[in-house]
Amino acid sequence: MKKAVVAICALSYAAGAFAQTLHVYGPGGPLAPMQACAAQYTAQTHHPVIVTGGPEKQWFAAAQMDGDVIYGGAEYMLTQFDMEHPGFLLAGSRTDLYKRTAGILVRPGNPKHIQTLADLAKPGIHLLDVSGAGQLGLWEDIAGRSGLIDGLQRNIAMTVATSAEGMHAWATRPQLDAWITYESWQQRMPQEAALVRLPPEMRIYRGTPIAFTQRSTLKAEAKAFLAQLRTPACHSVFIHAGWQ
Repeated sequence: MKKAVVAICALSYAAGAFAQTLHVYGPGGPLAPMQACAAQYTAQTHHPVIVTGGPEKQWFAAAQMDGDVIYGGAEYMLTQFDMEHPGFLLAGSRTDLYKRTAGILVRPGNPKHIQTLADLAKPGIHLLDVSGAGQLGLWEDIAGRSGLIDGLQRNIAMTVATSAEGMHAWATRPQLDAWITYESWQQRMPQEAALVRLPPEMRIYRGTPIAFTQRSTLKAEAKAFLAQLRTPACHSVFIHAGWQ
C-alpha cells in the first residue's frame, strides 16, 4: 500500500512538473539563440523551457497539444502562420525581438572571387535559392536595387523550400557557388561557408517575431520568458549568433 501511495505521489509530481514546462516552437534559423536564452532562463528561475525548431510540418502537431509560444524567422512567416491557423495565436500578444541582415555565403576561400552582388550575375556562377523559411523574395529585394534581378535569376541553379534543405544542398552539392541568405547562417556552418557582407545601402533586414498561443495556460511564464529574451544577456546571445 505504501509503495502504491509513493508511486501515485511520484506520478502526480511528474505530471505537475511537466505541466509547468514552457513549450516554444518556431523555425530553425533562430533556434540556437532561442535555446541558449531558454537555458539561461531555466538556470535563473528553475522553470524548464523546451524550444523546438525546424520546418513547421515537423512540430505543428505537437504545438497544438502543448505550444505556449511561437516565434518566426521573419515577420511575414508569423503572419503566414497566423493566416493558416486562425485563432491559434493570442491576439495582441505579438511583438518583435531582434533583426538580422542578409549577406552572401560563398565557399571557404572564396574560389570564385565573389566580392559584390554584381559578381553573382556573371556567367558560370551557380546560385542556391531558398524560396521560403524567412527568405522568400530575399535575393529579389536586394538585386532589384541594383538592376540585377534578371542576371541573378538566370544563375539560380537550385531552389528549395526551407533553410534545412538549403543547408543540405550546400553541404552535398559543391557545384553551388553562392547563397544569398542571412548572415546568421554562416555562424551555423563556419567550416562550410565564408561570408561576403553587402554594403550598408544594399542590406535587407528582417525581424524575429514572437507571440503567445491562445491555448497556453502558462501566460505569466510566457511573459517572463519574453522579458528574459529582451535582457542584455540574451541580446548578446543573439548578436553572437548573427543578429543585431
